Amino acid sequence: QAVPTDQPQPLSDAIRATLEATDGLPLVPVVELIPNARNSRVHSEQQIAQVAASIQRFGFLNPILVDEHNEIIAGHCRAVAAFRLGIEAVPVRRLTHLTDAEKRAYLIADNQLTLNSDWDETILASELAALGAEVDLSLLGFNESYLESLLMPEADAPESFPEVDESISTDHECPQCGYKWSGGG
Repeated sequence: QAVPTDQPQPLSDAIRATLEATDGLPLVPVVELIPNARNSRVHSEQQIAQVAASIQRFGFLNPILVDEHNEIIAGHCRAVAAFRLGIEAVPVRRLTHLTDAEKRAYLIADNQLTLNSDWDETILASELAALGAEVDLSLLGFNESYLESLLMPEADAPESFPEVDESISTDHECPQCGYKWSGGG
């Protein structure tokens, strides 16, 4: 579901609620945020649209991490999504205690560390099944085939089949041509 880039959407109730309750975090105009030129993470149009849809549904829950000059350390995709949604200002957390090297390192770590985890697919499938009636699962970022594999797993073949008793004799006759044969014993 694409986010229009020319006409901002009206802000959802979720966005308004989260922007009003920023827990003391400053709101910074999105146009004042400076993308980090050293950000090596690439965000596709599809991912930006997914993040925008998530923000529209759940609100702006995760602040942008910036330095003292409003340069983004973490949250580049959220900033683009917010801009496209027409959100004028977003909550930020200023990280003024980091050295330049630490800012650069955290920029990479923030993107990589979450990729180093796996899903407990049993728990995930259970949660998705429970949420399926209440929440549009496409908002969660999984591709459709993965969701289907979790929600409709293939039946497992039995580990063993019962032994066949070869001593049982069976007689058969074709009802159309009358051909007769026997199977078994």
